[in-house]
Amino acid sequence: MTEGTTSAAAEGGDTLTRLEQEGEIAADYLEGLLDIADLDGDIDMDVEADRAAVSIISDSSSRDLQKLVGRDGEVLEALQELTRLAVHRETGDRSRLMLDIAGFRAKKREELAAIGAKAADEAKSTGQPVKLDPMTPFERKVVHDAVAAAGLSSESEGEEPQRFVVVLPA
Repeated sequence: MTEGTTSAAAEGGDTLTRLEQEGEIAADYLEGLLDIADLDGDIDMDVEADRAAVSIISDSSSRDLQKLVGRDGEVLEALQELTRLAVHRETGDRSRLMLDIAGFRAKKREELAAIGAKAADEAKSTGQPVKLDPMTPFERKVVHDAVAAAGLSSESEGEEPQRFVVVLPA
């Protein structure tokens, strides 16, 4: 094994360790939040696509956790930013951590992938670009991935918060 390979492997391990550390810090922060709010939930940590992923799940009524999701995920977005700030405070590094509560993002990801696939089919059949409604950065990323999986390309246009995806024909 060459020296470059050894350091690359070590660097990959360091990245995993860093992401695991982000997940641990986030889990501690979120457990404190759940305690303060007197809500039941279990914390699940993972590393997905080079970012820490933390989920709050509950065996009991998910209605309690819906309070933490809010209307169309608005509270979830805010909690994700607060959690990222908590991680940043501890590590000094900017975090790209993803937070999911009661499966909201997982369900949203499935819906968005279907929208992206449908738009790709439409662009293929009509030969015309397909413009979608404005979306958050997370939503646009999922749609871009679905369009790429369908063998087409897409781009984002417009200015936040009205930025949207355009699916391009082949």
